[in-house]
Parts: sequence; structure tokens; C-alpha cells
Amino acid sequence: MTTTVQGFVRADGRKGIRNILVVAYLVECAHHVARQIVAPFADQSVHLIGFPGCYPSAYAHRVLQNVCTHPNVGAVLVVALGCESFDRAGLAEAIADSGRPVATLVIQEEGGTSATVAAGRRWIAQTLPELDRVGRAEMELHELIVGTICGGSDATSGLTANPVCGRVFDMLVARGATCIFEETGELIGCEQHMASRAVTPELARLLIDSVEKAARYYTVLGHASFAPGNAEGGLSTIEEKSLGAYCKSGTAPISGLLKPGDIPSGGGLYLLDVVPDGPVRFGFPNIADNAEIVELISCGCHLILFTTGRGSVVGSAVAPVIKVCANPETYQRLADDMDVNAGRVLQGEATLDEVAAELFELVLAVAAGKQTASERLGHQEFLLGYKFFEPTPAVGAAGRCAVFAPPA
Repeated sequence: MTTTVQGFVRADGRKGIRNILVVAYLVECAHHVARQIVAPFADQSVHLIGFPGCYPSAYAHRVLQNVCTHPNVGAVLVVALGCESFDRAGLAEAIADSGRPVATLVIQEEGGTSATVAAGRRWIAQTLPELDRVGRAEMELHELIVGTICGGSDATSGLTANPVCGRVFDMLVARGATCIFEETGELIGCEQHMASRAVTPELARLLIDSVEKAARYYTVLGHASFAPGNAEGGLSTIEEKSLGAYCKSGTAPISGLLKPGDIPSGGGLYLLDVVPDGPVRFGFPNIADNAEIVELISCGCHLILFTTGRGSVVGSAVAPVIKVCANPETYQRLADDMDVNAGRVLQGEATLDEVAAELFELVLAVAAGKQTASERLGHQEFLLGYKFFEPTPAVGAAGRCAVFAPPA
């Protein structure tokens, strides 16, 4: 079994598993223009991302900057209207400093929709050949960052797909890779279990605090992270859903706590806290699964393991999404959108370990360039809103919460 792939080498030393040109709009007023710029390149590695808000947001800037300088991204076209609050010059400077080709188009200065679309398409056509010349080098498993999320969960999720992902996380961490699980609002009731796995007492306290914060946040909102579809699928309470979601983390020691935009300083298992700090100001922490995927990508995830029982068809821009279906009936209906049928465990056709071995091999294959179902179907969803976070607490060398800093 080979555990190395040929990665795309970036100027900061990181390596990507895809070589994507992204078009990033900086306000909803520029969304249509950016979408039209991307349209002729549907069969090429050109992805549309962006932030819809007109008002300033340090969180959105940090996340979008990290996505634009993600190791899977090779070049960036920034599209602005011109009067939004987003710091487009700062974003472009950060991208340029990372060694990536970057250009900025301001619609109000370019002469409107048609002129901007034409200019954007010209730049992409000129830049794509440059991406083809990006150097390749051997990428070892310890350089891989993998995230996991569950969506459309039902009573089968915690029995098959989620523990399968947990086993794969254990296999990856044992080989030096970095794994990130998230959604503290779906870990309510599991905080003591997580604390017992923390590498330091200080980190254990932070893990407990993050879940307690989520519980307070959802209490104010009056609605937990529990959808009608979860109940229709056989889940009874947020605690039951949490136990299933917790299975995705596996059994490895927890090395650190992250917030969106934090990039782990070393291999191991990390929890991503996605619930905003401070008072409830921006509504639900993540209004859809893709917002969580974007935050995982902002932490450097090369690819995402997405478990689903009810069935979800979404993918993502920038990072491939591997769909692990928990329910055999769902898999039968949505087989074209799924990559792995973990529901075979319920039918007695495979064990959890056998499906985990299959998923582990698929992770390596996708890292080596194999398309996932969502990639093949053209899914490139991207969702970014408003949030607020305090800086991640430092917990010392043993409990890693420090982040990667590219060389100056």
C-alpha cells in the first residue's frame, strides 16, 4: 500500500492535492459578475468562492484569505464592486506574498458588468497555463490534513458511517497526519469524553468550555442543532445525535483546539470550535453544512469526509468531499452522489473495519487525484457569513493550539 502522492508545491512549502484557480467575489453585488467570469471554465479547475456581506468582518477576511492561500489553490482572481468594506488590497497582498498569481478587478472601475467579465475571462485564460507549470513533489501522509463533518444524519449515522470515519481518523493520526473534527453544538453531552482524551489538563478545560459555550448559544437561540429530518430519521435527542457525531473523532488523543482560520502546528487530532465567541449576534453558528466545510478548509484541510444517513448531495469548492453513506436504503436511492456505502455493515455484508479500510484507501486515491462523486457531478458549493471569535488560547507545547505561520 503506497502512502505517498505527488502534491503541488507552493511557495510557502505546503503541498496541495488539487491545483485550482479561484475567483473570489467580495460582496454579493459582485457575485453575478464573478459567476459569469467562471462560466466558460466549467470543465477546468476554476472555482467560485466569495463573501456576500457589505460590512467589515475580521472573521470573513481571515477565512477567505486562508482559503485563497490554501495549498489546493494555485491562483486567485479577486472581484470587487468597489464600495464594499472588504479590504481587497490587503487580501490581494496576502495572496501575492504567498507566491500565487493574483489580479483584482473592481467593477466600478472596469466599466461595469460586461467589461469586467471580459477582463476576468482574459486573465483566467492567460493564467491557467501558468498553473500547469506548478512543480510537483512527493507528498507523504503526514503532510495531509483531513476534516470530517456529518450532515443529514439519521439513526444509522452513529452506527456505521461515523464510527467508520473514526477508525480512518485513527489510522491517519497513527501515520502522522492531521485530522480535524468539528461542530461543538453537536457534541453536547460528550464534553467529558473529549476531556478525558485531551493531552493536557488545560486543553481538557478548553474542550469542556467550548461545548458549554455551544450549549449556552443554542439555548439563547431556542433551537439546538437538531433538524426535523434528524427526528424523521429516527434520532430522538441532541444527546443521541451528539454521541453519533462524536464517533467521527475516533479514539486518538486530542492534541488541540482550533477556531476557524487556525492551521494546526503539527500532526494529530484537533477539535474545531465553530460557535462564535461573545454574545449571540449573528444567528445560528452555521446555517448549512457547507459553512462548516469552508471553516475546515480555512484550517488547511485538503479533503473532507462527509457522513450522511438521510442523504446529502453537496460537495465544496477548493477541497474534495468524500461522501460516506450510513443508510443502505439512502445509498440505493442516491448511489450516484455517494462514494462509500457504510450501510453494508447493517446488512451484514461488511464490518466496520472492512469499510474503514476501503475508505482509507479512497482517501489516498483522492489525494492522488481521483475524483470524488461530488467533484464528478460539478458540486462546488461555498458559504461564508458573519461571525466573531477571540484569538485561540495558547495551551503550551503539549496541547497544541498554535498555528502554522508561512515564512516571511
